[in-house]
Amino acid sequence: MSGCSGVAQSGVPAAERSSGQLSQWVDGATVESVGKTLGVQLPEAATEAKAAHLQGLQDDGLILAFVLPTADVDAFVDRLKPGRPLGLREQPLAHSTNPTTPFSHLGLPEPDLLAQVREGQVCAPCEEDLNWLRVAVVRVDDRSSRVYLRGAD
Repeated sequence: MSGCSGVAQSGVPAAERSSGQLSQWVDGATVESVGKTLGVQLPEAATEAKAAHLQGLQDDGLILAFVLPTADVDAFVDRLKPGRPLGLREQPLAHSTNPTTPFSHLGLPEPDLLAQVREGQVCAPCEEDLNWLRVAVVRVDDRSSRVYLRGAD
């Protein structure tokens, strides 16, 4: 998860391989458990929260996404204490850069494949056992934005 594509020679992401796979989605992972591992407290105004935990051979992948009123996003991101302001990526990437922990597992579009995304590294290395944490923010409509968090533990 840290720099590896996670794609087997067959082109199938590690998260989707059958028996003998190197990683697997953890049953029973909750928004609360993933948020705790990421060191992130969900804002009270958050809705549509979804999370997953991918247990890997060396590192675990953690994804968490939720919708916030756009007016609340900057305050939430500031509490994460990013080293620098989030950058704006105007165009989608050619392919997802983190296929081993796909947000499609949660039924959500991949932020890498969307346009007009504010994104950045929050910490690397992080406190506790967390290796790194990234955030991406995408407007859903005129009043709300989806916050995507992806980390490795």
